[in-house]
Amino acid sequence: MDFRVFVEPQQGASYSDQLAVARAAEHLGYSAFFRSDHYLAMSGDGLPGPTDSWVTLAGIARETSSIRLGTMVTSATFRHPGPLAISVAQVDEMSGGRVELGIGAGWFEAEHQAYAIPFPPLGERFDRLTEQLHILTGSWTTPVGQTFDYDGKHYTVVDSPALPKPTQSPHPPIIIGGGGPKRTPALAAQFAAEFNIPFVPLDVLKAQYDRVAAAVEQAGRTPDSMTYSAAFVLCAGRDNAEITRRAAAISREVDELRSNSPLVGTPAEIVDKMGPFIEAGVQRVYLQVLDMSDLGHLELFAGEVIPQFGDRSP
Repeated sequence: MDFRVFVEPQQGASYSDQLAVARAAEHLGYSAFFRSDHYLAMSGDGLPGPTDSWVTLAGIARETSSIRLGTMVTSATFRHPGPLAISVAQVDEMSGGRVELGIGAGWFEAEHQAYAIPFPPLGERFDRLTEQLHILTGSWTTPVGQTFDYDGKHYTVVDSPALPKPTQSPHPPIIIGGGGPKRTPALAAQFAAEFNIPFVPLDVLKAQYDRVAAAVEQAGRTPDSMTYSAAFVLCAGRDNAEITRRAAAISREVDELRSNSPLVGTPAEIVDKMGPFIEAGVQRVYLQVLDMSDLGHLELFAGEVIPQFGDRSP
């Protein structure tokens, strides 16, 4: 099993807050630090305000040394594909080849309205995501000295030098996720090294993994060429009092959390609840950490939960 830390800075976190979590995660042996790509808080005041995901990851890339870094997930509506290709490649170089790109179609209409970002209908958003994936991968894999062209419905690339190149070859791993029954599995099979489904019960996870596996097979890929991951909110404690305190800190009820996430409870409880998800094919878990000031939470999970799963490599 592979465990990664995943934060939601739009809910209220400075760059320093995020750096502290990333450094703690690196020190404690988590394989990656991921952050959401959002510009508007879903609840609360969001103070001190949003931070841009790729600007933030660029800074963290220079202040860490081994932990992998990525987005869960970048919205294709936020950036044009050419500048996004440049940003990701640059942060990959700044990190020494530790970047991963989670990318999706975008869904949160209110943040688009709040920051003057166009929000087309769902079908068009998926079309734009598909074209962006073609442009990103095409740009990154075009040999140095050659040019890249692309003629799409929404994006056109003409005589691009397709620079800079990322450090990782052929390019940083791409993560695609979600519960869409058709286009999502097909895009994952075509472009992704990892498929992620967040915050769903076991039966939903199984059904979507089956769809993705079928799409991977149809695309002519080997089954082990896709890593299957999931994301769950974390609320762990050595006893009920500690669990209750951590639930209160994120304004959630313990019973509600226990019913929605296998990562809620004592270490022994979490290990037991994760069993069926591992049997269903989960190879990598993103711990959604909602209280970024509680670094002891990460320490508890790293010290008392992860060792019970043995080798964490995917």
